[in-house]
Amino acid sequence: MRKIFGNGKKLTFYDFGATIVYASRFDQRFPYCAYVPEDYDEDSDKTYPLLVVVHGTERHMEGYRDAFADFAEANGVIILSPLFPASIARPGDINSYKMIRYGDLHYDAVMIDMIAEMKERYRIAGDKVMMYGFSGGGQFTHRFLYLHPEQILAASIGGPGTVTLIDPDRDFWVGTRNFESVFGKPLDLDAMRQIPVHMIIGGNDHNTWEITVKPTDRWWMEDANIAGVDRVDRIVSLKNSFEKAGVNVTFDVVPDVAHNDETMMPLVKNFFAKVLDDLRGRSL
Repeated sequence: MRKIFGNGKKLTFYDFGATIVYASRFDQRFPYCAYVPEDYDEDSDKTYPLLVVVHGTERHMEGYRDAFADFAEANGVIILSPLFPASIARPGDINSYKMIRYGDLHYDAVMIDMIAEMKERYRIAGDKVMMYGFSGGGQFTHRFLYLHPEQILAASIGGPGTVTLIDPDRDFWVGTRNFESVFGKPLDLDAMRQIPVHMIIGGNDHNTWEITVKPTDRWWMEDANIAGVDRVDRIVSLKNSFEKAGVNVTFDVVPDVAHNDETMMPLVKNFFAKVLDDLRGRSL
């Protein structure tokens, strides 16, 4: 018998391997796709950790899904790759998802329900997920980690253009002083200290044309560029703020690489593989 999931539909051929694209049941403006390992058997009791891979500004949802297919097969992991389309918040908008919230638009709620939908459809291991994002996806990932550490098993943050430092002296989005008033919940540093965090950057990621925040920009606020001039400066500042707050970080700088994570992905996969090995070792 085919497994029945939330909306009463049975799993089909298209729900295995590189899946078709689905619209979020929570908000159909937001689609997602997945990768399900070939050994997934509906009649088995084997469970699969979930890795959420968040795209950058270019929005290559299926490309990121496919890039992690080998990792999924080798490690028994299901991949979830969401799409946050441009122009959802307003015409021409390409950035609002990176800040997690835009007015009444809660990208984190969309993400959480996508995860819940996957848990209803497949046998997902545990209550928490791994999350990786590069560039704009790295912005989303570290801010999602701040807001929902209870959802995160491990996080890898790659090359974010703007960063929110763990900084009690500056307001969001630059810092976290007013985090609770903005999001309705406090920053839970104790929870974050229990989560393996990885940060990765290309050693030549020095281009500034897209990331310098100007007074005429929508996201302008005082100290908008305090984390540094380029992405290397900014991820180092982010790392330092984590470590000052007692959050351990595995940090990789990949020499001779600019703003492209293709050659950095093996290190990201190694990080998550180690997390899974440690988790499975503790469960023996």
